[in-house]
Amino acid sequence: MSALTKLNSEDIHTALAPFGIDVITSFTLLSGGSENTNYKIHCPKHSYVLTICEQKSQQKGLELVQLLDYLKANNFASSLPIKTLAGEETSLWQEKAVIVKTFIEGEIVADLGDNLLSNLGAQLAQLHLLKAPDYLPETLSYGIERFDEVAEYAAGCEFHRWLLHIRRHIGNYIDDDLPKALIHSDVFYNNIIVDATQKQATIMDFEEACYYYRIFDIGMIFVGTCSFNNQFDLHKAQSLLTGYQQILRLNESEIKSLQAFTAYAAAATAFWRHQNYNYTNFDPAMTDHYHAMQLLGQQVMAIPPVDFINQLGLN
Repeated sequence: MSALTKLNSEDIHTALAPFGIDVITSFTLLSGGSENTNYKIHCPKHSYVLTICEQKSQQKGLELVQLLDYLKANNFASSLPIKTLAGEETSLWQEKAVIVKTFIEGEIVADLGDNLLSNLGAQLAQLHLLKAPDYLPETLSYGIERFDEVAEYAAGCEFHRWLLHIRRHIGNYIDDDLPKALIHSDVFYNNIIVDATQKQATIMDFEEACYYYRIFDIGMIFVGTCSFNNQFDLHKAQSLLTGYQQILRLNESEIKSLQAFTAYAAAATAFWRHQNYNYTNFDPAMTDHYHAMQLLGQQVMAIPPVDFINQLGLN
């Protein structure tokens, strides 16, 4: 089981020394995440994010930095990695991979407006148009292939039965006409930074990027940005999809499978939360955290398919 690493001032300076960052005014532990420990590093002229990889190998850390460099080279805005003085993408601190990135100023906004959602949809389409690097995994780290793992630590539970029901349902919509692409796979509102003008958003945290069905990414961004107070909002989803389709049109198979893959995204997130907080990083205060995503998935499944398609403007 992994736990976040608590760093003191000496640790911070030691971890950052290979990157040539030695004048530090203060540092702050950033909330969120369990696979990485993240600190905001305040320096006189710039701010950075120091990431200690709790579960990611140095090779996987290297691939993440390479992906961020690849996005930059293709004019896709996200955080920029900082190399060490020796030109290396990562370093090691106490046998854990260390990554340093620029800190993007802005705020996290839970209730995104229509214009920002349309902007995010267009960004997601631009991401899907990029050629996927060969080193990306071709399965989701928390996808349907792993749902049976629940039986290993919670045999016979109702949640596992529900996941199997979702998996069977998804199986009806997977076919050769569903395009795959470089996807983020985890675009929740808390992985988005909104600038001071409230007109531009930046997608962050590409740790779960993979080569997978692009319709899953749309379902996930629906789940992550188009629900508020535990209610799925089709109007928000329509705004996001409008921006997406200005760049990239859904094909017929994607339109048919979008509702199912939105439920899949909610179920996959519920699975991750269930496994993480009930087993991998047991937290008694968070053991029921998966319920919100399970209920959201049930909400999506309960919408009549014709209404789902019509309200998204896909009829």
